[in-house]
Amino acid sequence: MQDFFIIVFLVFVGQTLGALLGLVKKPSRSFLHYSLAFAAAMMIGISAFELIPEALSIAPYYYALIGFLIGLLAIVAIDRTLPHLNPQLGKKEKPNIERNVTMLVIGIALHNIPEGLAIGIGYALDPALGLLIVMGIALQDIPENIATIVPLYALTGKKMRSFAILVGTVLFEVFGFALGCFLLCGMPLSVLSAALGAAAGIMLYISFEELLPSAELRTSPYKKAFTLLLGLVIVALMILVF
Repeated sequence: MQDFFIIVFLVFVGQTLGALLGLVKKPSRSFLHYSLAFAAAMMIGISAFELIPEALSIAPYYYALIGFLIGLLAIVAIDRTLPHLNPQLGKKEKPNIERNVTMLVIGIALHNIPEGLAIGIGYALDPALGLLIVMGIALQDIPENIATIVPLYALTGKKMRSFAILVGTVLFEVFGFALGCFLLCGMPLSVLSAALGAAAGIMLYISFEELLPSAELRTSPYKKAFTLLLGLVIVALMILVF
C-alpha cells in the first residue's frame, strides 16, 4: 500500500512541478526540446525493455498483440477527437477564449486518464513495475506541463487560475491509475498481458506522435540523439535497480 501512495505522490510532483516552472520562469525552447526528447526516450525504453517483454513472457504473444492494438487505437481515437490534446510549445489558440480553455482542459484531462491506466496496469502486475512506469511518465509530465501552462495562461490571463486548472486535471491521472490498479489486481495472466500491451501502445504513441515531434529533432540532431540514448540507458539502469 505504501507503493500506491508513492505513485500518487510522484504523479502530482511531475504534473505540478511542470506547471510551477512554466509560471515562475518560462524555460528556453531549447531546454524544452531536450526535456521532451529525454522524456520520449524514457517512455520508449520502458515500453520496449519492460512492458512488452513482460507481456510476452506471461501469456501467449497474441494477448500482448491484441492489447497493444487496443491501447494504440484508443489513444489515437482520443487524439483525433480532441484536437487540443497536445498544445504546441507556447502556441496561442485562436479567439473564443472560453471555448479554447474548455477544449484545452478537457483534452489534458482525458489525456491523463490513459497515462494513469498505464501506471495502474504495471502496478497490478508488480508494484516495482508501477513505480518504474510512473517515473517515466512523471518525467515527461514536467516539460509537457511547462508547454501546456503557457497557452493556458495566455488564454486566462491569471496565473493562479491557470495553475489550479492544470493541477485539477491531475486527478484524472490518479483516477486512471486507481481504475487500472483495482480492476486488474488478481486478474488472469492473459488479461494482464493484454493490459501491458495496451499500456505499451499508449506510451509509444505519446512518444512518437507528441513528444518527439515537439522536441524538433532536426535542430541539433547529434546532441538530441545523445539525449535519446541517455534516456534509454537510464531506463536500462532503472530496470536493473528495480
